[in-house]
Amino acid sequence: MLVRKLKLSQGNFVLAPNSQALEVWRINMDKIVISNLEVFSHHGVYKEENVLGQKFLVSVEIFTDLSAAAKNDDLSKSINYGEVCHFIKKEMEQNTFKLIEALTAHLSKKILIEFKNIEKVKVEVKKPWAPILLPIDTVSVEMERGWHTVYISLGSNMGDREQNLTSAIDLLKSHQECQVVKVSSYSNTKPVGEVEQEDFLNCALELKTLKTPEELLDFISEIENKLKRVRTIHWGPRTIDLDILFYDHTIINTERLTIPHPEILNREFVLNPMCEIAPYYMHPIYNQTVSQLYENYKRNN
Repeated sequence: MLVRKLKLSQGNFVLAPNSQALEVWRINMDKIVISNLEVFSHHGVYKEENVLGQKFLVSVEIFTDLSAAAKNDDLSKSINYGEVCHFIKKEMEQNTFKLIEALTAHLSKKILIEFKNIEKVKVEVKKPWAPILLPIDTVSVEMERGWHTVYISLGSNMGDREQNLTSAIDLLKSHQECQVVKVSSYSNTKPVGEVEQEDFLNCALELKTLKTPEELLDFISEIENKLKRVRTIHWGPRTIDLDILFYDHTIINTERLTIPHPEILNREFVLNPMCEIAPYYMHPIYNQTVSQLYENYKRNN
């Protein structure tokens, strides 16, 4: 059974202060629902489950903007649920997992990567023939996954600075769980701190990612290592430096990670390129736009 549900979003409004006008963006979160797609495949902890196989039921909620498809009555502007169903069947038949938790996570990410313009999915995998030697209707695992909006600052003051920035951006683009949306222009800036060193070349970018904040931190650390980043002097020269500035509107404070980045307010080399790509992004702690933060910085420095 498949149901289309069109749901008008009541929230998700972003107010954008502007000297000329007040602009309002609305995010539609419509939904396509696939219920109990039946697939015979080979997943389970026991060897017999992998050999003999069994029936699974998969339900998916696809969150996307269906306004263009509805207005134009055009399938090309929607998500083809038939293609989604066949894709799920292929993924389940071509892969084997011990746990339905792993299967559900795999399907969630693969659907988001394969089909463009999906913001979020909710996937439920049911296992009607769970081998527990007790009468049971079904066991299921449900997961919700989606694209996250992240802003990253990049800087380099060693070697070919422009090539270093470009290489880091290319490495971000090459990962299937990352989509580079916008990149600011490159700008020459003076170094921060008391260490004598060459000027930096800086930029900022907007990224869509399926990675958690910790996973993204690990990934950008791998990029820094590939580009021969060496940490010997605090605020010293470096081939490449990548910092997570914002992750959605999440506030994180752990031993490894602080988001929003605590030095955003004090760094022109961050605020300037951020104003170019996201001037109306709202700081989740100070409740001011990036543009307002930059104006405050310029007044005080």
